[in-house]
Order: sequence, then structure tokens, then C-alpha cells
Amino acid sequence: MKSEQLILQKLEKIEKEVEGIKEHMVDADAVLTEEDFTALLDYRKEKRENKLVSHEILKKELEL
Repeated sequence: MKSEQLILQKLEKIEKEVEGIKEHMVDADAVLTEEDFTALLDYRKEKRENKLVSHEILKKELEL
């Protein structure tokens, strides 16, 4: 009986630790790589310089 209680206590401790780990995990999709960051900066620059073309305009230009 004592060993069962010890096992249950250890399991409860492990569960709490896992919950703590889950709370502090970083979503891998939320992290920008250096390449992503560079692409974002390029996009912002092109947008600021009005070099972007909408999807609809591009389709018309390509006659799609």
C-alpha cells in the first residue's frame, strides 16, 4: 500500500511538471527564422514603395 501511494505521489508530481512545461513551450510556428524575418522586411519595403500587386490584378494581367 505504501509503494502505491508513493507511485501516485510521483505521478502527480510528474503531471504538474508536464503541465508547467506545456505552459512554457514555444509554438514552433510562431518563431521566425532569419529567412522569414528577411522576407518580412522585404515585403514591408515593397509595400511601402507600392511595388505590390494584388492577386486579382495579377490574374487579369496573366489573363487567368
